[in-house]
Amino acid sequence: MVDTLNLVVITGMSGAGKTVAMQSFEDLGYFCVDNMPPSLLPKFWELVKESGKVTKIALVIDLRSRAFYDEIDEMLANLDNTNFVTTKILFLDASNEELVSRYKETRRAHPLAMEGRLLDGIVKERNLLAEIKNRSQLIIDTTELTPRQLREEIFNNFKSAETTTFHIEVMSFGFKYGVPIDADIVMDVRFLPNPYYVPEFKKLTGLNQAVYDYVMQQPATEDFYERFSSMLHFIMPGYEKEGKTSLTIAIGCTGGQHRSVALAERLGKDLGQHYPVDTTHRDMNKRKETVNRS
Repeated sequence: MVDTLNLVVITGMSGAGKTVAMQSFEDLGYFCVDNMPPSLLPKFWELVKESGKVTKIALVIDLRSRAFYDEIDEMLANLDNTNFVTTKILFLDASNEELVSRYKETRRAHPLAMEGRLLDGIVKERNLLAEIKNRSQLIIDTTELTPRQLREEIFNNFKSAETTTFHIEVMSFGFKYGVPIDADIVMDVRFLPNPYYVPEFKKLTGLNQAVYDYVMQQPATEDFYERFSSMLHFIMPGYEKEGKTSLTIAIGCTGGQHRSVALAERLGKDLGQHYPVDTTHRDMNKRKETVNRS
């Protein structure tokens, strides 16, 4: 049973960045709901409380449903009267000129100007939202912000000390099965001696201690690993600063059974001291004996 739910109501001018905001809250671990009718909220809260698993919720409210806005005040008042929901309203704004420019660029119709002038719809919406804007705890003007800058602003305001938004996937693979299409960084370690040609190692993998030691004890391995690891530690903060939420590092050898597995294990443990890391071995248990291991 959850004692307190943290609710962020995301609202504001159409075209001011609510979609980017919702995606940012998803990356912060929030359960996001887009434009839920107020009549469904009581049942939704009950389900959330009963589950005991959801503690952070972001609710997006916009003018795609006029009826929705007619009930906003009542909904917020009901939330304020509960003892299990802590509510914060985030209002996204932008200048009329910028909103016109964005709508012209995307060629989308404004919800309040379906058959009239775009600017008239924007002005009408601004008047309708004046009250909820005054009630907002945080107002972000996105006029001069890029989507990445808006994301950073949201992270700065809502990221808790224990929230981690950047994680690393370390994967071993075999080149003969193809390069992983989702890899951000690919490293080829086929230049290292292959344990496959040592009879007692042939049917083992890099998870076996003897195979792991064989790979790591090669003269070239330590020099390579220190250089590769040093480069990764150098560039990781840059990826994180640019707003990347995950990074996949793929280490490949011929069959994805020995060298790549051993090095992926070592790298995963190394990076895991600084970042959340998942280590997987895509091709470790595959066999294609007819393929030339050159």
